[in-house]
Amino acid sequence: MSHPITPDQATASFASADLYAEIQQFYARQMGLLDDGRPDDWADTFTTDAVFAEASRLAEPLRGREVIRASSRARQERLDADKIDFRHWLGMLDVRPQDDGSVRTRAYALAMRTPRGGQLEIFASVVCHDHLVRVNGAWQVRQRDLTHDGSDRD
Repeated sequence: MSHPITPDQATASFASADLYAEIQQFYARQMGLLDDGRPDDWADTFTTDAVFAEASRLAEPLRGREVIRASSRARQERLDADKIDFRHWLGMLDVRPQDDGSVRTRAYALAMRTPRGGQLEIFASVVCHDHLVRVNGAWQVRQRDLTHDGSDRD
């Protein structure tokens, strides 16, 4: 899957401070839902036809909100069974408004896990490319593409 930000889009105008803050709040809420063990609510932040290319690349991208929901539920069940707390931190967020009202974003993400009673471990460092659209006034992810640091992909 190609990265959603093309060279032409990379030189597009930056987001206003208000839009930037709105997108930051979206991500804080979205990742908080996942980290708080609410996979169904997290899946609702994706469009019904969303495509999610996970960083592991072991399988085809997840297609559709219900497939994303099933995957996030299974992940949460594994974390609960293993008694692991999982956290995400997103930074270096770049927000590029598009002519159609959507936004393209790029961010670095750290995924951390801590076994209950254990030590924090950085699980993954990825680059996240998203295409966000407004649905009924709320931002949703239409496309997410994650790439592990150190992978042989561009």
